[in-house]
This record gives sequence, structure tokens and C-alpha cells, in this order.
Amino acid sequence: MNMIDLNERVVVVTGGAQGIGYAIAESVIQSGGRVAIWDLNKERAANSARVLGSATRAFQVDVANFDSVEVAVAATEESFGRIDGLVNSAGVTGPVKPTIDYDPSEWKSVLDVNLTGTFNCCRNIVPVMLKRDYGRIVNVSSVAGKEGNPNIAAYSAAKAGVIGFTKSLGKELAKTGVAVNAITPTTAKTPLLDGLTVEFIEYMRVRIPRDRFVELHEIASMVVWLLSEENSYTTASTFDLSGGRTTY
Repeated sequence: MNMIDLNERVVVVTGGAQGIGYAIAESVIQSGGRVAIWDLNKERAANSARVLGSATRAFQVDVANFDSVEVAVAATEESFGRIDGLVNSAGVTGPVKPTIDYDPSEWKSVLDVNLTGTFNCCRNIVPVMLKRDYGRIVNVSSVAGKEGNPNIAAYSAAKAGVIGFTKSLGKELAKTGVAVNAITPTTAKTPLLDGLTVEFIEYMRVRIPRDRFVELHEIASMVVWLLSEENSYTTASTFDLSGGRTTY
């Protein structure tokens, strides 16, 4: 990949222990940045941080819990001295079944992680960024947030909410040095696929004009640019990574 100069920038990556989050963390490190991996799985986060090297620290965080995020922000600031970037990558798909079969608790748990978790992290980190009048936030949404996928209504609704939240927060902060954008990747080969049926995975693949899933490094490349100083103008926007499935 072509390197973007992150010049010692400190980036928080939620769900950074594996999948999309890990790929982004790896690219941030390769581009000269430092990474705080926030993940619910303490052991996996620690292992990933060891692999990524000395510029990485691991923190056990439940993004769905406001207090947990608040504690993590303080610990991250203490460890690194600053927070320049935030990637909200933590997510769960939830059960794959018709909406009429969803239990309200299942619905709530999916929204708590994907949507409320994004709010919790932004709510706690934006004030830190505003103190230095600089920040880059990238919220990981999904093609499901644009089009909706059948039988994962909670996930689709949460990811659509992430897009709306990004546009709102980005406009609120547009006169500051903090940029807020979202990405909408199509399916990538990550542990999120583990809870999906083969039929459902194929349903998603055949709708992609490029006829393949997005590669993790392709997602990471776009995110690293959005985290950089080079992204000095664009905010409150959504960047497509759907291989042509959605172009708006």
C-alpha cells in the first residue's frame, strides 16, 4: 500500500483486535502512527498489540457501556498523552432471522454495540480532540446501512443510524479542526461472517458488480487517508467501498 504520513498521530481503533479493526490498526502503524486497540476481548486485544509492536497499547473496553468508554479515554490519554483519531469499527451482526422473530433484547444488543457504541466513543473523545482543535473520526457503517439486508434488520438499522449520526456530528464540528466521516464497506472476510449462513453470504456476494468481497487492506487504505491531515476539507460524508453495489 502507499503510505500516508500519520506522523506519530494517536488513533483509537475500537474492535481493533481482529478483522477490519486490526487491518486498520496495522495500516496506521505502517504509516507512522500509534494505536490504542479498544476491544471487549482483553486477551485477544493484548495479543494483537504484541504483534503490532511497541507503538500499540491494548485496552479492554465495552463500547456499549458509557462508563467503560469514559475510563478508557482517560487511560488512553494517560498512556499516549493525546488522541488524534478515532475509528469506530467494533460491531456485531446479531441473529439472522426475520424481523417478526426478533426478540427485543436481541434488537437492543445489536444497536447498543453498533450505534450507541459509536455515540459513546464520539461523545467521550470529541472533547479531547477539541482541546487541541484537531481530530479525525471514521465511523464504520456498511452497505447494509444504505440498502438494508433482509433478515438482519437490527444491523441494517444500526448501520443506517451510524450514517445519519456521522452527518449530524460532522456538520456540528465543521467549523473546527475535527473531521467526521463514515465508510460503507460491503462484506469482507472477517469473523462477523461466522454467524451467517452460506446462503446469506452468497446472497451478498452476487450483488457486488466486482464479483468479490472487499479486501481488508482496501478498507484500511481508505480509512488511513481519512485519518490523515491530507483530509483537511471533507467532513460529514460517506465513502463507498461496495465494489459498485451502492454508488451514493
